[in-house]
Amino acid sequence: MLDKTGIAKRIAKEVKDGYYVNLGIGIPTLVANYVRHDIEVEFQSENGVLGMGPFPFEGEEDADVINAGKQTITTLPGASFFDSALSFSMIRGQHVDLTILGAMEVAENGDIANWKIPGRMVKGMGGAMDLVASADNIIVAMMHTNKRGESKLLKKCSLPLTGVGCVKKIVTNMAVLEVTDKGFKLLERAPGVSVDDIKNATEGTLIVEGNIPEMAI
Repeated sequence: MLDKTGIAKRIAKEVKDGYYVNLGIGIPTLVANYVRHDIEVEFQSENGVLGMGPFPFEGEEDADVINAGKQTITTLPGASFFDSALSFSMIRGQHVDLTILGAMEVAENGDIANWKIPGRMVKGMGGAMDLVASADNIIVAMMHTNKRGESKLLKKCSLPLTGVGCVKKIVTNMAVLEVTDKGFKLLERAPGVSVDDIKNATEGTLIVEGNIPEMAI
């Protein structure tokens, strides 16, 4: 089974040369640490940064250089800073090739809930709705189950939706899954995780075809 770092490493394999990539808060921010060194990728953060690099080493942090989750980051040569209006023009104008987001729930039809749990105080949806409404290629990074062991891959989301039918692929601590019109198609399984383990942890429709390979991290 993967930890958060393992999830980020697997998603990094989805990033292709020349991509402009938006990294959401949480596990997605780790992806920049593990992208291949022989490709050129521009990471964008909705607070107004293009050209993010890996997280800084301890003692090298600059408190003025942060991502959307208020974590300190590094920038690569040629990086630029701009206001939120320009940042969201990039997003709404569909100039981002890949969006990587965290989620609390994903439904088998690709619905995503990742901004609010009823009864808990939140400042607002932030840029989540813009990201899911504008992106054509969304990969979700998440844990397969919650702390109570209940599935987060559902037939229908129970939390307020952020977007409808927008998620293309999900990488969890247990599996890589593609969202299809028939449900979650199992593509890969995490090391040490069986197909039955994944079936038992998935409430939504799970499609299993042939021999499911183990992830290469």
